[in-house]
Amino acid sequence: MIRYLFNRAFLAIPTLLVVAVIVFAMMRAIPGDPAQLMLGEVDNPKLLADLREKLGLDLPVPAQFVIWIKQLLAGDLGISISQQRPVLEILIGSFGVTASLVLPAILLASLVAVPAGMLAGWRQNTPVDVSVVALAVGFLSIPAFWLGLLFLLVFGLWLDLFPVVGYVPLVEDFAEGVKYLVLPVIALALIEAGVLIRLARSSTIEVLRQEYITHARAKGLTELAVAGRHAFKNSMAPTLTMIGLTLGSLLGGAVVTETVFTLPGLGRLLVESIFARDYPVVQGCLLLVTLVYVVVNLLVDLCYPLFDPRVRL
Repeated sequence: MIRYLFNRAFLAIPTLLVVAVIVFAMMRAIPGDPAQLMLGEVDNPKLLADLREKLGLDLPVPAQFVIWIKQLLAGDLGISISQQRPVLEILIGSFGVTASLVLPAILLASLVAVPAGMLAGWRQNTPVDVSVVALAVGFLSIPAFWLGLLFLLVFGLWLDLFPVVGYVPLVEDFAEGVKYLVLPVIALALIEAGVLIRLARSSTIEVLRQEYITHARAKGLTELAVAGRHAFKNSMAPTLTMIGLTLGSLLGGAVVTETVFTLPGLGRLLVESIFARDYPVVQGCLLLVTLVYVVVNLLVDLCYPLFDPRVRL
């Protein structure tokens, strides 16, 4: 186990390095000058040159890359051009908001979708199956921004149950912070539940066609025993993979949901930083997203033996 962890951590280094090179090159290829954006309408060549020198933008691109890599190795992601704050500090705050939104949403979606999908697969071509599949298709068909706006309109404006604008960190006031997260968490969970329901259903149907399921039934086991002992664990592998991929992508920023509910999360920060040509923040965000993917995939791999004893690390 320990050797496996070290091997995966070692293999993540080239991935992060390749992402760093691509991100750095792409950011420099985007038209626009961060220094000019900071000055706004001011037309002063000397002031612009001084600001570019202060930000290090007057150096050749390879020199800028070397300086950035040296800072990364020292644990320094640089200073935000637009906010004049350490990038690491900004990322920690934004990632905390995104995590407080995504983790409960994925947990809620999994708790609802996996049993529902398995039930639909177990009762294939019955009214239960048709109802669950129709529900899943409905969730998949609803645009995330529209569902968010609908929730804000009904539960925020009409019923006045939850706030519609703003955000309160959970560490400052947990009870108040939860009120701002209820609607976005439910909206995000419903959208993601549609994918998980369909995958859990198809995995269950595939497992039920295996010979060992027929053998288990021939031995006289009840349907509940067959489902719990044999079908559930074997059908969880594809679903677990999808949960991991979904978790990784959403931890990189649920841009639409964060924008609709005005949450200062990682996705919203990334979009705003791209428009502001804030190179250090964009580079830090994308490196963090890559690292999150690597860690989530590693955790998913470590969970496989819990569901399938044949899998060995």
